[in-house]
Amino acid sequence: MVTITESKMEKLREDFPILSRRIHDKKLVYLDNSATTQKPKQVIDAITDYYTKYNSNVHRGLHKLSEEATVKFEEAHNKVAKFINSDSQELIFTKGTTESLNLLAYSLLTDLKKGDEILLTQMEHHSNLVPWQQLAKRFELNLKFIEIDKDGILNLENNPINNKTKIVSVAHTSNFLGTINPVKEIGKIAHENNALFVVDGAQSVPHMPVDVKDLDCDFLAFSAHKMLGPTGIGALYGKKELLEKMHPFNYGGDMILEVKFDDTKFNNLPWKFEAGTPNIAGAIGFGAAVDYLNKIGMENIKNHGLELTKHAMRRLNEVKNLEIYGPLRADRRGPLVSFNLINIHPHDTTSLLDDYGIAVRGGHHCAMPTMKLMNLVGSTRASFYFYNTKEEIDYLASTLDKVKGVFK
Repeated sequence: MVTITESKMEKLREDFPILSRRIHDKKLVYLDNSATTQKPKQVIDAITDYYTKYNSNVHRGLHKLSEEATVKFEEAHNKVAKFINSDSQELIFTKGTTESLNLLAYSLLTDLKKGDEILLTQMEHHSNLVPWQQLAKRFELNLKFIEIDKDGILNLENNPINNKTKIVSVAHTSNFLGTINPVKEIGKIAHENNALFVVDGAQSVPHMPVDVKDLDCDFLAFSAHKMLGPTGIGALYGKKELLEKMHPFNYGGDMILEVKFDDTKFNNLPWKFEAGTPNIAGAIGFGAAVDYLNKIGMENIKNHGLELTKHAMRRLNEVKNLEIYGPLRADRRGPLVSFNLINIHPHDTTSLLDDYGIAVRGGHHCAMPTMKLMNLVGSTRASFYFYNTKEEIDYLASTLDKVKGVFK
């Protein structure tokens, strides 16, 4: 299995200025990558270059700056589309995964009627639950869920997909449990029942090769900031024939082809869904992030994440009075581990770890229904990316013993 060597790791970490920071006079150990990843100089420089060298609006001007900005913006579109093996017309820039899923909930509404069913799982992030939930409440649709077992694995044998199911929307990887779901299998079942299949790829696209043609998903949503890019931009992939049928989410600006006083003709894909001045700097940064990831190789990133997860599971299991949530096998989960020190609130654990320079996430991780299902108030989550090391995980494990000591 090819992974990232120690010598290469040392060089890679030099690309991330923030990793040299000290927190409370301790070296920063950043293990909150499921929330957002750090940015390499290459991405920061690409954004700075836009603002300092060719800042201008796109698709509107005939002057040199606008031409340069348009070229870079459309290059970014193509880079991100190619990254997931989609056509550039099928890749829409949005504010991120949340807006992408809200766009779908709004735009697919016209194909739904009272009594139709939407199917989710019991491990969804709020962003892939609340839009569908509110849609169902407003228009008398039925919301159903694929259940999970005690280890956070979906029970597909008892899935409620039927001929009333119109939309199936599933997280590829859970941001709390870490579970990697068999989305290709779920999509096949959805399509056999003539349902549309939506994948929340926020936690998968940054960590593994994702090919939309291989998955045969109808839609895929993901965010730039979870894969080295800037905040405030993400993408929605959709099959061309579906996007052409859908109504736009926003109106005005760049999504217009022709306007009359009594009617409007919408622009071609993907601009049909990109109203107003886009996040040009964000898109250029997104493209630079994809360049960086491609240079490392997504298989290498996937393998390194698996090695870190195996090591974390092993080391954290050695910490007494610690409970881990999610699949027991590291190869069935993404590069994150959620856990609790027994009888210690995750907010306390997280705060004390920060005293040692360790950044992790404590709370419900935007998965409150899943937490309630598991009788939890929250958890502490350590999540990894390719610039993390086994030594950082060892430091986390040894520091957790110090945290426990505070409460003796």
